[in-house]
Amino acid sequence: MTDSRNNRSTGQTGRGSAKIRQRAASAYDDARSGVSDARRRGVEAIDDAPLIALAGGIAAGALIAALLPRTDAESRLLRPVTDRVSDTARSAAQAARQAGRERLEELGLTADRGADTIRSIFESAGDAARASAKAATANVKGE
Repeated sequence: MTDSRNNRSTGQTGRGSAKIRQRAASAYDDARSGVSDARRRGVEAIDDAPLIALAGGIAAGALIAALLPRTDAESRLLRPVTDRVSDTARSAAQAARQAGRERLEELGLTADRGADTIRSIFESAGDAARASAKAATANVKGE
């Protein structure tokens, strides 16, 4: 009786192992097929829109570069470039500010004139408010 149970148990174990191997082989084939399809679709997408693929690659590279810490060597080698870019940007901003200031002055829009205009607006608004209040008071009094 024990021998027949062992034989049944061994047979079931063998069938179970075969099923597991079959599932593993099927999963492997499905994964290979999926990777192959993804590769094919990727190549087709690059062929259809190479500039978009290039932009995506550049963006991914920039993201990775931004996430990685800068090394001492990079800092040392890039410092002259970053200093030059910063100086150029600062000079460009100053030139734009000066050109804008000069153009506003040509139009007569100076800081002093702007302050005078705002002061005049407030004085006129105050005069209008006083006149309205005086008219309302006179109307209430029946004058």
